[in-house]
Amino acid sequence: MRYVSTRGKAPALSFEEAMLTGLARDGGLYVPETIPTMSAADIAALAGLGYEDAAFRVMRPFIGDSFTDGQLNEIIAKAYAPFGHAARAPLVQTGPNQFLLELFHGPTLAFKDFAMQLIGQLFQAALSRRGERVTIVGATSGDTGSAAIEAFRGLAAVDVFILFPHGRVSEVQRRQMTTPSEPNVHALAVDGDFDACQGRLKDMFNDFDFRDGVRLAGVNSINWARILAQVVYYFTAAVTLGAPHRAVSFTVPTGNFGDVFAGYIARRMGLPIDRLVIATNQNDILHRALSTGEYRQAGVAPSISPSMDIQVASNFERALYDAYGRDANAVTQLMDELKTNRGFTISQGALEALREVFSSGRASEAETKATIAEAFHTTGEVLCPHTAVGVKVARAAAVDEIPMVTLATAHPAKFPDAVEAAIGLRPALPSRMADLYDRPERVTRVADDLAAIEGVIRERRAA
Repeated sequence: MRYVSTRGKAPALSFEEAMLTGLARDGGLYVPETIPTMSAADIAALAGLGYEDAAFRVMRPFIGDSFTDGQLNEIIAKAYAPFGHAARAPLVQTGPNQFLLELFHGPTLAFKDFAMQLIGQLFQAALSRRGERVTIVGATSGDTGSAAIEAFRGLAAVDVFILFPHGRVSEVQRRQMTTPSEPNVHALAVDGDFDACQGRLKDMFNDFDFRDGVRLAGVNSINWARILAQVVYYFTAAVTLGAPHRAVSFTVPTGNFGDVFAGYIARRMGLPIDRLVIATNQNDILHRALSTGEYRQAGVAPSISPSMDIQVASNFERALYDAYGRDANAVTQLMDELKTNRGFTISQGALEALREVFSSGRASEAETKATIAEAFHTTGEVLCPHTAVGVKVARAAAVDEIPMVTLATAHPAKFPDAVEAAIGLRPALPSRMADLYDRPERVTRVADDLAAIEGVIRERRAA
């Protein structure tokens, strides 16, 4: 199994090399050279398996010879042991053919744990075998950062630096990043929005002197291993609802397009997914792009669903690569236009290819609050605001005879102010995190400036 860049100018790599590299040196994102498929019998055989066993079967073809079967099984077992639900990703029915896929039972209460706990163990195993140490830098709109810190804290082979937008994450999200005491983890509050954080991260990867000097590695959703880990729960949910003998649709609250792209990979592998519905908040660049063919940045408006406050959806490049027939030159031209003109026009053929798989919708702030209230009063379910965006969009996109699964991406206690404003009750943190507000914080505020951020990383890494 080899991985190639969406921009066509970087060398093909093995799974392990692509994972440790993160962003390709030509600025592109790594994707599999070919997508392995599962037969209907293979998919049916997942029924009744535990999550870890299903994860092994789904991911194994993508790993190649980077890890043995025994190593991969051990890594998967370690990754999901800290989860607080035996099913890992349980389904909850909320109405006729309407379901929530609960992805918040991991150690930081968000779907990012599924990928980050796995990638932490993969990194540790690979780097220990190589006798190497790397510097992991990530940008977060809230959940990726805390999940990364939780996954890598205290590990011997890595230093971790997480960039988050100052004042634009929830207090729980911030404290999950700033309260770990291990000396190898560092939270950097950047004076800017998430797109600024993500932009500086890409700048660091394109500064090859810095990249090579600190052994830079990335664990944002640009990292293929993150996408692969998220593919698994599409299979477990669909099989529970009758796949491969029955089609299933999914609605995915998304900002950076990684989680919904994992569903696209599951569909390419043979899972009978009818529709993948992109749910956006008021920062609706993806919905506008699918509706009009114009991918154009607008200003980021802060919302009660801050993890979706994004105008540059990095993983959309992977979908464009396939929609343009894997034409790396076409993708490079689009990304150059995005950088120069803050947007581009999707060709008619590519737009039609995207619309064959993806639908989209948006939820305003008022609609998000109303959905949280309605769900609580009609089903007793307490939704985080991101999940509420998904539920609102899912209702509009549902087809009666096809089950619709909305990804419940975070625990409501991560966004207590928004939830309390909607239903009058403040969701409590799980007991294992009850003292979060009492723990001392450790954070460095830094300007939205590449040199300043690189200077902090060099200094802290050396220390």
